[in-house]
Amino acid sequence: MLPTIPIYDQKSRIKLLIVAVALLIGAATVIYTNILVGQLSDRERQQIDLYAKTQRYIINTEEESNLSFLYDEIIEANKTIPVIITDGDDNIIDARNVNVPKGVAEAASIKFLRGEIAQMKAQHPPIVIEIGAGLRNYLYYKESALLTQLRYYPLVQLAIIGCLGVIAYFAFSYSRRAEQNRVWVGLAKETAHQLGTPLSSLVGWQEYLRESERFRGEPIVEELGKDIRRLEIITERFSNIGSVPVLKDENILRVTENAISYLQSRVSKKVSFEVKTDLPTDTPAQVNIPLFDWVIENICKNAVDAMDGRGSIVLHLRRPVRGSKSQIVLDITDTGKGISKSKMQRVFLPGYTTKKRGWGLGLALAKRIIENYHKGRLFVKWSEPGRGTTFRVILNG
Repeated sequence: MLPTIPIYDQKSRIKLLIVAVALLIGAATVIYTNILVGQLSDRERQQIDLYAKTQRYIINTEEESNLSFLYDEIIEANKTIPVIITDGDDNIIDARNVNVPKGVAEAASIKFLRGEIAQMKAQHPPIVIEIGAGLRNYLYYKESALLTQLRYYPLVQLAIIGCLGVIAYFAFSYSRRAEQNRVWVGLAKETAHQLGTPLSSLVGWQEYLRESERFRGEPIVEELGKDIRRLEIITERFSNIGSVPVLKDENILRVTENAISYLQSRVSKKVSFEVKTDLPTDTPAQVNIPLFDWVIENICKNAVDAMDGRGSIVLHLRRPVRGSKSQIVLDITDTGKGISKSKMQRVFLPGYTTKKRGWGLGLALAKRIIENYHKGRLFVKWSEPGRGTTFRVILNG
């Protein structure tokens, strides 16, 4: 059995830890920015209070000498904070730093300013400017563009970081899949190469035994021939990994029955196989027979192990209830130990196995064959501990 790599076993926790750290950084950024926003908002409030006091002084004073200085240094110095002043009857007297649309009629301009006043009221209560004799003006204001940008800055920053994180995740995933594919292909090609030499030797020995008077006509020679042909099929399978397999329209019922026929004679007699179909018996599907046989073999062998060599396996061909009617569904149901929900996705990971012997590559290979080469899907449709499991294969018709 391949050793389990701890980092892959803990990858869900690692992902949660990364998300938690990212949220912590984001929260710290938002909190710090809000502190700065609060400080700047207080400063703008003080500036507007001074603005209002200056307006009241200018209106009430008769000293001309200081008016020019106050007007230039306080009133005209406000280049950022939007301000609108109205009288007690809500008539607009003055507006500064408000981007009134150009070229509009006076009525439209006033309507626009009243809309701005409504927004200002939502942000801050108006400042009352007492002008004597029971009269008063009202000064409305809202945050400057700089303060608004600073308020939304952490959100923009988090969005950018999130986008970069998504790009990095997909780049890493693509790189990892590419590396895994190279490992798969290299392993498969080397296995096919290593099988070639003993296979050639076995072919020679079979011919020798067939021509020998002592073994001529012996059933063992023909059985040896069957196993040689099986090894040739296995070698072809490994050779096809990494290459673009040729898919042909094959009778899917016959292909499935042939795969089970070979497997049934090589597993426990206490395991029963049944192939059922809701399709016409001549229904074709786009498959590569050596690779598709491998998928059925891997799933069924896992089922036999899960049943401890005793139980039933049913292979059911049908059309999908949902999805394209040109697709073909093959459900493979066993009466084995079942799979817990937490392990349904892990069963397809390379190296994952519950057996004392084995490399944990069978279901991983089966999934690659169906999804990468046949452009279909392979997943656990149903499973319940103690009752069994159904693997679903979806093919293109």
